[in-house]
Amino acid sequence: MDAFDADVLIYAAVPGHELGTRVLAQLPEPGSADDPPSAIGSVLLLPELLSKPIRQRADDEVAALVGILARIRLLPTDEATAMLAASLGAEYGLKAADATHLATAVQAGADRFVTNNARDFDKAIEEIEIVRPDALAG
Repeated sequence: MDAFDADVLIYAAVPGHELGTRVLAQLPEPGSADDPPSAIGSVLLLPELLSKPIRQRADDEVAALVGILARIRLLPTDEATAMLAASLGAEYGLKAADATHLATAVQAGADRFVTNNARDFDKAIEEIEIVRPDALAG
């Protein structure tokens, strides 16, 4: 099971984007009965991805991002996930949102966390495999 960071989902919403095409290939088809889900993410993806295009009234971008998010099971941030986020944030020097995305992936038992944020998510993270979109099969 893969978990996704916001940056790679932005790529996926751009038609023909090289990295986005690779990310899209990892997501279940819209309307598929993917059980258990092969794609997860934190519910924090909603404000992280949608606030700016909603503010800018970029309706096409909002629609594309909502379509991408519909292919991902969004998990809530409960107390256990928040405590894990605090620990991971402290250990790896992550901001709260990044730590929460990572903690959601780890808590859910994801195999991989897909992100293009090499600055904050480096290979020193041991709890889950960190994968860059350029390493994904297209």
